[in-house]
Amino acid sequence: MMTVGLILEGDKILLGMKKTGFGEGRWNGFGGKVKPGETIDQAVAREFKEESGIDVLRSEKFGEIDFEFRDNPEILEVHFYRILEYRGNPEESDEMRPQWFNINEIPYSIMWPDDKYWMPLFLRNKKFKGKIYFENQNTIISCNLKELKSF
Repeated sequence: MMTVGLILEGDKILLGMKKTGFGEGRWNGFGGKVKPGETIDQAVAREFKEESGIDVLRSEKFGEIDFEFRDNPEILEVHFYRILEYRGNPEESDEMRPQWFNINEIPYSIMWPDDKYWMPLFLRNKKFKGKIYFENQNTIISCNLKELKSF
């Protein structure tokens, strides 16, 4: 299991430029793997702190997507959270460089190709669940997302 956390404030969203590892060179939310013995909520808060310096005080689950890659049998189960209350200011870490973007200027061309499908739901305060199947890290074979009332 993995997490992605995002802060949306008015017409601004906080994204991070991934500096190393899986997804390097792409803007993304903040998150990563859930550690053994850790809840998903705890993982969201820990990863957000490690990658941005921000303390998560309250968050809400907004999405869940299973990602599958043609050349890898492992399915990545990713849980998406909106950070509702936090303390601190974004700071660059070894892994991420945070930056605020106007929601009308989200850099989709420098993000994962699936973001353009689920991010508009997130921005409209809609919960979602689905599965996205990739040919490789740049090509989507299929995308099946549905809106939910709640988790």
